[in-house]
Amino acid sequence: MQNAERRGDFDDLPGAGKPLPHLDDPQNAVLNRMMKEADAKSPITILRQQILASHARLKALADEAERKAEMLYLAELQTKLAIEMEAFRKYG
Repeated sequence: MQNAERRGDFDDLPGAGKPLPHLDDPQNAVLNRMMKEADAKSPITILRQQILASHARLKALADEAERKAEMLYLAELQTKLAIEMEAFRKYG
C-alpha cells in the first residue's frame, strides 16, 4: 500500500476526498444496506406517507361523520409519528 501510494497510484481517483457511499453511518452500515436492498422504509417514513394520504382523503370527504372518522384516524397517525420521532431522537 505504501509503495503504491508513493508511486501515486491513488492520485486522482474518482471521488477522492469525498465520503464513501453508505459508510457515513458506520454503526448502522449493514442495517442500512439491508433495508435499502429490501426497499424497506422506516416507521417514520411510512407514517408520513399515511398522513399525507389521510389529508388527501379528508379534503375529498363531504359527509360530516366520515370527516370526523378521518380526522380521528389522522390524529392517531400524528400521535404515532410524534412518538416515533421522539424515540428516534432519544435512542437513534
